[in-house]
Amino acid sequence: MIKEVDIAILPDHVHEESHILRKISQRSGIKQSAINTYVILRRSLDARKSPIYRLKIQIYTDADWPEEQKAIRDSYQQVSTSPEVCIVGAGPAGYFAALECLVKGYKPIVLDRGKDVRTRRRDLKAIQQEGIVDEDSNYCFGEGGAGTYSDGKLYTRSKKRGAVSQILQILVEHGASSDILIDAQPHIGSNKLPKIIANIRETILAFGGEVRFGQRVTDLVIENNSVSGVEINESIFHASDRVVLATGHSARDVYEMLAQRDVRMEAKPFALGLRVEHRQELIDKLQYGQAPRDMNLPAASYKLVANVHDQGVYSFCMCPGGLIVPAATAPGELVVNGMSMSRRDSKYANAGLVVGIEPKLWKKMGYVGPLGGVHLQQDLEQKCFAYSDGTQRAPAQRLIDFVRGVPSTDLPPSSYIPGLISAPLHEILPEVIYAVMVEGIMQFEKKIQGFLTNEAIVVGLESRTSSPVRIPRDQQTFMHPDIVGLYPCGEGAGYAGGIVSAAIDGQSTIHHLVR
Repeated sequence: MIKEVDIAILPDHVHEESHILRKISQRSGIKQSAINTYVILRRSLDARKSPIYRLKIQIYTDADWPEEQKAIRDSYQQVSTSPEVCIVGAGPAGYFAALECLVKGYKPIVLDRGKDVRTRRRDLKAIQQEGIVDEDSNYCFGEGGAGTYSDGKLYTRSKKRGAVSQILQILVEHGASSDILIDAQPHIGSNKLPKIIANIRETILAFGGEVRFGQRVTDLVIENNSVSGVEINESIFHASDRVVLATGHSARDVYEMLAQRDVRMEAKPFALGLRVEHRQELIDKLQYGQAPRDMNLPAASYKLVANVHDQGVYSFCMCPGGLIVPAATAPGELVVNGMSMSRRDSKYANAGLVVGIEPKLWKKMGYVGPLGGVHLQQDLEQKCFAYSDGTQRAPAQRLIDFVRGVPSTDLPPSSYIPGLISAPLHEILPEVIYAVMVEGIMQFEKKIQGFLTNEAIVVGLESRTSSPVRIPRDQQTFMHPDIVGLYPCGEGAGYAGGIVSAAIDGQSTIHHLVR
């Protein structure tokens, strides 16, 4: 017999097998001696009152046992002499597209402008400590994409649960903890993701695929409305009408190149704002009612949403026990993002505090055309940089000062390594965005009393939440409607919003490409 039950476990006992077994027996009415084994299907933390873990359990009795899961790696084929697929970008969309090529019997050739994860660390150190931005190797560009060194959260709103499970299983097969298969909010951490990404690359190579770094694509070779290759540093790579464009949401030079070639693109909504940082101990107290928190509880997080005059204001990419990091992709701009290590043991908690904006809003501000949102991002990032004294010191303001619209005379300590500089963020942001954000913060304070404090800071600019551009594709073929053989994919094309959804889109693109 196989039966499912839901049980609640106090944090002290969440890892005690004997205690869990007693709870299963009590809940199911099945004697412990009759239970062959059990499998935890889902684990979530409910902190609405007193913190408690909720577990969905599958029980096996009689002659029943869990089936041994076949490794996805077993479905990969040797493809060294197979037809080639050119994949531009080695982020989650690009790498999972490459793995799917191995399943379908095609040879992936992945071209990435950046460096491998190990070498890439030197450029991250340079931007953190010296303010030097490498345009091809930074927190957004390089092997693994933006997610590799910016937290590794695996949350997704995708309804394709089978596809989500497969992505998580592939990550486990390449070194991730099996906990991500059951946790309601799975997280890997920026200290562990690089090794997993490197393992994925080794799998691609072992089965005959190729991964080439330092390959910035500067143009497409288009003949008779069909793509036959890509230009890299003035040389041509011939691609046989199979080019997957998975360049990520910050590859602005790619958007500009497509615009110059009159390749059809569309403006799409995105979100823009600041990053807010509190002491983690305060968030623990507000969410759990305890500080210091129980050792069996993770660093507390939050998810906040408000509606202000039909505009959404929400927390984005919340990083408990995390760090704020510089995410600029070119000199002369200032962008911030958040990340956490696997243990989430920083003294600080940060999250994007952003306003959803539609193309019609930035058109009123004078930003027109498919790249209007990109140009808005650039102008605000450069405006923030103007306050940074030529480094990556970020403009910041105490939270209550920001709400009141007054400069901060001083700033509290922060996790942001390059350092902060007091600046009037309430003046840097466009008034239509600032006003909505302030009202949203007031609503957040009603939901979590104590959130609005002058011990918290806001740091600018959080502008790379998602792509403000969509590169259209046919729903049936995933191909660009005007260019045969060009397959826009992932976050940069406007079809994903995070590691898991980008990986799913990479897989789906290959499904359509090889039909």
